[in-house]
Amino acid sequence: MNRLFLLLALSSVLFGCEPRARSQQAEAPPPQRVTVAPEAEAPGDALERSRRTAITRAVEVVAPAVVSVNVTAVERVRVADPFADPFYEFFFGRRRSRVMQRQVQSLGSGFVISADGYIVTNDHVAGHATQISVAFPDGDVREARLIGSDPATDIALLKVEPETSLPYLSFAERERPLVGEWVIALGNPFGLFEAADPTVTVGVVSAVGRDLQPQEGRLYRDMIQTDAAINRGNSGGPLVNALGEVIGVNTAIYSQTGGSVGIGFAVPAGKVRRVVEELKEKGFVDRSYYTGLVGVNVNPRIARALSLPVAHGVIVDDVDPGSPAEKAGFQPYDVIVSVEGEAVDNQTDFVARLYDFRPGDRVRFGVIREGEAIELHMRIGRQES
Repeated sequence: MNRLFLLLALSSVLFGCEPRARSQQAEAPPPQRVTVAPEAEAPGDALERSRRTAITRAVEVVAPAVVSVNVTAVERVRVADPFADPFYEFFFGRRRSRVMQRQVQSLGSGFVISADGYIVTNDHVAGHATQISVAFPDGDVREARLIGSDPATDIALLKVEPETSLPYLSFAERERPLVGEWVIALGNPFGLFEAADPTVTVGVVSAVGRDLQPQEGRLYRDMIQTDAAINRGNSGGPLVNALGEVIGVNTAIYSQTGGSVGIGFAVPAGKVRRVVEELKEKGFVDRSYYTGLVGVNVNPRIARALSLPVAHGVIVDDVDPGSPAEKAGFQPYDVIVSVEGEAVDNQTDFVARLYDFRPGDRVRFGVIREGEAIELHMRIGRQES
């Protein structure tokens, strides 16, 4: 009996009881992230890094491609005849004069647009030059030749023959810059620092699409206005954005003192690019366009007769038979009020708008006919010589 009880007790221990103790082997701890403390940054390094901005980086890229342009030109001047007869003057009340030629020197700016040495500047800088030299920021000075010039847009194209590839700038692809965005003007104001790094001034795009009064046959239309300081000598230099892209060519300022008052103007990049392509290909800009339109300015009397709300626009007086204007559907007494959406105030305005186009271009005209606004499309013709 005692033996049976002992066997039953032993079997319950071996098969019937759940173990209450757990293994004493410890579980693997979760992996811990190990970080290395950064080395302490010297205060001077942090300050140096904070000084570098989008503006400074753009200048580093752009400055090597900005040049000074030294020009010698022949100027025709009318001077009083020192041998004029005083009795002649007494009786006729005028003094005889004669035209003389003299050489004049002037300085401007420019920028390289290709590795093989094409350079953009203003027509009023180099358009009448007999001799041109270009000074680079590294001190190199080279003779340049005038490839072509366009007085209407005030753009000229030069060429130097470099021994090695030159740093160059690219035009911005965006059609118009953003009003208020940072811009940088580079050039050689007053010719002070020839063969040296260009002078840098910074501002913003103050406005776009500015139209200025024509000056000496130059039509300043759709200009970029900026408050970046532009002075004499800056003409022909680039106006660039914070990416280092050329958005315009610095060309004119408004000033009552002759110095910068924060109202400068640049020819927009899109217009410059097209002019430069034509100058490179043909040496001139083809403006032998023909429309067949004969028009006069709308004055207050005409505006009242045609019941126009304002005395703006050009009224068509006649249309040449078989001309592009006739094919487009123009009729006498049509009033042209816009070209490609840009308002036309008078004949000067109309011609200036057409200067943006070339023979073969298809152009949209806003017209008022018998009190109703319509659109006509005309393909510009070519005037045969």
